Amino acid sequence: MEQYIGKLLDNRYEIMERVGTGGMAVVFKGRDHRLNRLVAIKILREELAQDADFRRRFHDESQAVAMLSHPNIVAVYDVSRSDDLDYIVMELIEGITLKQHMHRKGGKLSWQESLHFIIQIMKALSHAHSRGIIHRDIKPHNIMVLRDGTLKVADFGIARVTSANQNTMTQEALGSVHYISPEQARGSHIDARSDIYSAGVVLYEMLTGRLPYEGDSPVAVAIQHINSVPLSPRDLEPDIPEALEAITMKAMASDVNRRYISADAMLDDLEAFRRNPEVDLSFQPDPFQDPEDEPTQIIGANSPSSITRGQRRVAPNHYETSGQTTRVKRTVPEPPQEEPEEPEERSSVWTIVAASAAVLVFLIGIGIFVYSTVFGSAGKPAQLSIPNLLGMTVEEAVTMEEIVSQNIQIVEGDPIPSNEYAEGEIVAQDPDGGTKVSDSEEGRIITVNVSAGPEAKLTMPDLTIYTWAEAKVRLENLNIKYQKEEEASEEVEKDHVIRQDPAEGTALEEGDRVTVWVSTGAPEVPVTVPAFLTQTLTAARNMAEQAGLKLQVKEAYDDTWPEGYVIDQDPAANTELAEGATVVITVSKGPEPVVSTEPSTAPSDPPEDPSGGEGEENPPESTSSTKRIYVDLPQDGREKVHVKVTLDGKTVYEEEKETSFQSIPVDITGSGTQQVTIYIDGQEDSSYPLDF
Repeated sequence: MEQYIGKLLDNRYEIMERVGTGGMAVVFKGRDHRLNRLVAIKILREELAQDADFRRRFHDESQAVAMLSHPNIVAVYDVSRSDDLDYIVMELIEGITLKQHMHRKGGKLSWQESLHFIIQIMKALSHAHSRGIIHRDIKPHNIMVLRDGTLKVADFGIARVTSANQNTMTQEALGSVHYISPEQARGSHIDARSDIYSAGVVLYEMLTGRLPYEGDSPVAVAIQHINSVPLSPRDLEPDIPEALEAITMKAMASDVNRRYISADAMLDDLEAFRRNPEVDLSFQPDPFQDPEDEPTQIIGANSPSSITRGQRRVAPNHYETSGQTTRVKRTVPEPPQEEPEEPEERSSVWTIVAASAAVLVFLIGIGIFVYSTVFGSAGKPAQLSIPNLLGMTVEEAVTMEEIVSQNIQIVEGDPIPSNEYAEGEIVAQDPDGGTKVSDSEEGRIITVNVSAGPEAKLTMPDLTIYTWAEAKVRLENLNIKYQKEEEASEEVEKDHVIRQDPAEGTALEEGDRVTVWVSTGAPEVPVTVPAFLTQTLTAARNMAEQAGLKLQVKEAYDDTWPEGYVIDQDPAANTELAEGATVVITVSKGPEPVVSTEPSTAPSDPPEDPSGGEGEENPPESTSSTKRIYVDLPQDGREKVHVKVTLDGKTVYEEEKETSFQSIPVDITGSGTQQVTIYIDGQEDSSYPLDF
C-alpha cells in the first residue's frame, strides 16, 4: 500500500501518509485539493476489490451512509473508484479509539464518563436508525474519542456490507464476537435492536472494565451471548448506580423482545437517569405474559418496524418513551351487555348454587395441594449439587467428598491467564458452583479451566512492518517507553524499522523500555584518498572530483617544487574516507622572494662642476623595500572573491581568489610611509599606513 503515497485520485485527492490498517481497508491521510482540507482516504484491499458484487454493495451502502449528517458520526464525503482503486473519503479524526481510551484509564471508566459516552453513541444510532441504516459492528474499536470528549462512531454501513446476504456467523462476525448480538450469532434476521445490544455491551465494558462473556474460542463466546446471562455490573462494581445498571441489562437482554425497542427509548431512560440518578428504572419482564394481553406499544421513527419496513412484528416493550411517537393500542372486545335484573327469588337460588360451587372448588384445591406436597416429589428426577471448585488445584478437586460421592467427573479445559488465582488453580468451571443439575451422564461432568499465571498487561507489537514515524505513534498510544537506534541496512528502506528488542509478543511490565533499530539506508561505500603529491592543482581537483571528495587548498613557499604543484596533503594517500569528505592540500608558491633591506648610498662629495662654477646640488636617492602583508578572505559562504590592494591609491595587486584559502600573502614594494588599502569585491575592507 505504500506505493499509493503521493498518488492523486480523480485529480482531486492526494494520498499523503498511511495512518491505519484494518481487515477490510487501509486508511491514509490525504488532502482534498478542490476544497483545500485534510481528509481520511480508506482504500479497499485488493482481494475485496476484485469481487464485483462486493464493490457494488460497498458503493450502494457507502453512498447511503454519506447521507448521514450528525456530530457523533464520522462524516463520509465521497465514494469513488479511480485507477482500479475503490475508496471512500471521510472526515479526518484527530483522536484515539474508545478502546484505547479505556486502556489508558486502566480498563474501565467512571459511571459519569460512561454515561457521557453512551448518550453520544445512542444519539448517533438514533440518527442512523431513523434513516434505515444499521451499523452491525458497534464496538469500542469503531468509536473515536476526540480531545474535547466528543465521540464519533465510524464505519457506518461498512460492517453492513461485509455481512450483507449472509445467514451464518462469518469470520468477520467472529472478529467482533464479544459485542455481537444473539440474533447475529445465530445468523438470524436482525434489526436496529441488534445495535442496541452491542451498545449495551460497550456500556457494560466501560462501567466494569470487563466484557460480559469470555471463552476459549469465538464460537464459545457467541454461544454465551445466546444462552447465558452476564454478571450484574453492580456485582463487579458496587458503586454503579442501580438505574444505570438496569439500563445496561435491558439493552443487553438476550431476548430481543425484552430489549429496548429503539435507540430513542434507551436515550429517554439515559436522559431521565442523567437528570436524576436516583430514578427508579428497575424492570422485571414477565416471561409468562399472556400474548393476547399486550401492553401499549410505542412506535418511534427508528423503531424496528421502520427499519425493517414492516416486515417483522414489533415485540411488546415494558417501557414507554417520550418524544414524537404514536401510541398504538390493540382493540379489545366490548364488555358484554348487562342482563336485565331477575326477580328476587331467582337471584337467591343462583346465590346458593354459586356458593356451593365455590366450596367444591376450594375442597378440590386443598386435595391437589396435599397430593403435590406429599407425593409430588416422587416423580421428579434426582439432582446433583455442583460444588464450588474455584481456587483449588485439579488434584484437590477430584478428592472432594462431594465429587467422589456423586460420581462427578472433572474435565480440564485450556488454561487461561488470571491475576486473581495462582498458576495451576481453577479459575472457571462449568456448571458454576452451587447450581443444581439433573443426575445424568452429562450432568456428572464439570469442565474446569486452571490459571496459566498472571495475565500479561501488555505485549510487544511487531514494529518491523512500520516506518519509524508509524512505530513511534504505535508505541506512544500503548504508553510504551522506547529508545531509537540508527543502523545502515541494504535490505531495509531508509526510515523503516529493522528490528526491535524485545521481540514481538513478549510480555511487557510497567517501566520496561524497548529498543528500536531504524534504517539509515544502504551503508556508505568508503572512498580511498588519491595521492595528490607532485600533482598540479588542476590535476588534483580532477582527481578529487572523480573520487567524490572535496579539496581545501592552502599555499606555501617551497624551494623544491615550482609554483602550482602539490607539496603536502592531509590525510595521506590510501586513507579511507566517507564519500564527500574534505582533504586539505598545500600548493607550492615557488621559492620565497629575497627582500633587499640595504639602502643605496650617494657619493660623499658631489662631483665638481666641470665648468668650475657653482652647480645645483643633486638630491639624495630615496630607498625602497618589499614587504609582505596578509589579506584575510571572508568566510560568509562566498566561494570566490575579487581582491585588490592599493598603495597610496595605486593598484599593486589585483586577483580573484577562492575563499577556501582563508588568508593570502601579498608582497608589495614601496618606500617611506605609504597608505595600504584592501578591497574585497570592490568594497573597502581595511586601510592602514605601512612603513617601508
